[in-house]
Amino acid sequence: MYPKISDFFNDVFGTHWNLPIMSYGFFVAMAFLVGAWILYLELKRKENEGILKPQTKKVTIGKPASPVELLLNFVIAFLIGYKFGAVLTDYNQFAGNPQEFLTSSEGSLLWAFIIGFVVTFYTWYQKYKARLAKPKVKEVVIHAYDQTLPIVFIAAVFGIIGAKIFDAFENWQIFLANPIGFLVSFSGLTFYGGLIVAAIAVIWYGEKNKLPWKPLADSFAPGLILAYGIGRIGCQVAGDGDWGIVNTIPKPQWLSFLPNWLWSYNYPHNIINEGIPIPGCTGEHCMVLPHGVFPTPVYETLMAIVIFAILWSIRKKIKAPGVLFFIYLIFNGIERFLIEHIRVNNTYDIFGYHITQAELISPVLILIGLTGWMWLQKQYKSENKKLQPERK
Repeated sequence: MYPKISDFFNDVFGTHWNLPIMSYGFFVAMAFLVGAWILYLELKRKENEGILKPQTKKVTIGKPASPVELLLNFVIAFLIGYKFGAVLTDYNQFAGNPQEFLTSSEGSLLWAFIIGFVVTFYTWYQKYKARLAKPKVKEVVIHAYDQTLPIVFIAAVFGIIGAKIFDAFENWQIFLANPIGFLVSFSGLTFYGGLIVAAIAVIWYGEKNKLPWKPLADSFAPGLILAYGIGRIGCQVAGDGDWGIVNTIPKPQWLSFLPNWLWSYNYPHNIINEGIPIPGCTGEHCMVLPHGVFPTPVYETLMAIVIFAILWSIRKKIKAPGVLFFIYLIFNGIERFLIEHIRVNNTYDIFGYHITQAELISPVLILIGLTGWMWLQKQYKSENKKLQPERK
């Protein structure tokens, strides 16, 4: 396992780098980038086909920077400078555990004020150079694909909030023991919590900015499942505990062509230090699982790729807006329900049955997907019948 990206390079090339880039965080970032790129392509395609329309917006040019704008820039730059100065003076601590370092109170007031004033002055100067004696209003065209970055930003922020909220429900006692520490930690992100809250936030943003929810949801469905698969690569590479149950079943003969680690894996040097000590190992991550487990992140990545390929291949063939998204919910629910049977997770005791949070939510998603698919398909056919006499 490679908890940090530099661990991989050091192992392969014999280097001794100490980069502050955690493997899981790197793949999460890659997931957002790939998801954003696919969303951009789909929004652009739908606008070219006339499904989505560009909007116009009035903007005022030639105005000087407002006090609120300058204050906001100063505060953001101040916070960045505060941490930046601490990184310069204590890089090894930062590189060793960037997550803990960034959420700590350690920082540099000197660098905070320097960067804060420089950024604020630059903002004021840029607006000062572009000022007009009489500011004027002009209309600018905003294409659907211009909304990609705001949508991804909203999805990221509200996705993390939702993931932490649902994780708190799943680990209630741990949350109560240290609520602040639990919420600021980047570990323990529940996918379905992120999906539900982020979807609500993105749809709200889309409706507010004249992006109808049906074509918008169809646009981010393929990228969403592929991003999920990329994120699971990070789980596998870092060994973050999202693995399967102990696998003592001998590998079937018909799977003999697969490497053994795809059937059962011990996750040496995992980032959560789970297991028993590795003989002769020194350093932060020197543990290995005593028994091989199912490498479920790999299975989820493979399933996500297959689902993405299906959604991508049928996206132009489906005419009813919103249907593709509901098909995604069906596939997502099936995939997660199946994997939960061989995956380690917290369970709820419901009438004597031990059920995971995902096992509760995934059937609901499948049901919503089937219902939504039939409802939108019926609605689409009904609307087309009404239009047929007009066409004649």
